[in-house]
Amino acid sequence: MSSSPTDFIPFARPDIGEVEIEAVARTLRSGWVTTGPETKAFESEFAAYLGGGVQAIAVNSATAGLHLALEAIGIGPGDEVIAPTLTFTATVEVARYLGADAKLVDVDPVTLNIDPACIEAAITPRTRAILPVHYGGLACDMAAIFDIARRRGLQVVEDAAHALPTTSQGTLVGQLPSAAAVFSFYANKTMTTGEGGMVVTRDERLAQRMRVMRLHGISRDAFDRFSSRTPAWYYEIVAPGFKYNLTDTAAALGRVQLQRLPAFLARRRQLAARYLAELRDLPLVLPADAPVGETHAWHLFVLRLADAARVTRDEVIQRLSDAGIGTSVHYVPLHRQPYWRDRYGLTPEQFPVAEAAYQRMFSIPLFTAMSDDEQARVIGALRSIFE
Repeated sequence: MSSSPTDFIPFARPDIGEVEIEAVARTLRSGWVTTGPETKAFESEFAAYLGGGVQAIAVNSATAGLHLALEAIGIGPGDEVIAPTLTFTATVEVARYLGADAKLVDVDPVTLNIDPACIEAAITPRTRAILPVHYGGLACDMAAIFDIARRRGLQVVEDAAHALPTTSQGTLVGQLPSAAAVFSFYANKTMTTGEGGMVVTRDERLAQRMRVMRLHGISRDAFDRFSSRTPAWYYEIVAPGFKYNLTDTAAALGRVQLQRLPAFLARRRQLAARYLAELRDLPLVLPADAPVGETHAWHLFVLRLADAARVTRDEVIQRLSDAGIGTSVHYVPLHRQPYWRDRYGLTPEQFPVAEAAYQRMFSIPLFTAMSDDEQARVIGALRSIFE
């Protein structure tokens, strides 16, 4: 499908076809639209996709999943969790839900992932957990992070919102030896349920706690309660839980998207490879590719202006917008956000790498429904700005 030069190319566009539409319609016709058989099947299929004996708990957002994971490992008032400043606020706002504090640290200048040396330097007697974020779909240095966690007695909960499917040392994110990993199925992610997410863990105790807390602290699964053939009106509240369950309509969409994930990855790789090849001579810092043998999910394609660039980041964004091309910035670092800045007295000077990256970064369109012609337009617009 070709695009007209006047057509707007969005930063992201979900790739949803007739199979997904029919799956959702079939669920609507079934009469069961909240958490039920589709959600159970989605959890089972997602766990099977990752392998490694993980358990999967479907939730209505990755934010909910992160909250459940931190609650399950016992994070509470007075505790600290370490996370990168270059992330969305959801990564650390969940710590505040639990009365804990976020300790924000800088990132690696090449990968823009959390810097293990900065993690080590930030640990205090209050530190309980590390929250690495696999930025853009590239795995963090998990070997170094797990080494720190083992030596310092810390838990690891991975923010894997960008990281499906991503590998670290040949292992899929989600199979790594962390307490839990949390994936996002938001509209612009590598697969979508509209809104939604999945928490995975190998720890049966954590899985059970998250399942209970996912739905009001009820002691048994609501699906079992409402589908039982024997009287099942009685239930017990064993904890003050949350309302974080995924609907069957969303799960039906997710099941089809999961089947398409290998094709989605192949297309993202193809698009990323073309960008890397055709933009390499421009005054831009291109995103780091995965090491040989590893998988980059290519959720984002983040460019940074090189020193030789004679325009500002904001000028580039405006000129791309004038050409009918959407962009975004990932992210305004948390140390610049009023809440985090003021609560912890943060300054840009404390985060030199993230701050320098922020001043020069912008994300360009990369989505599986993107046509070759649309990508050519993005490349051509960038070349016209810099040449």
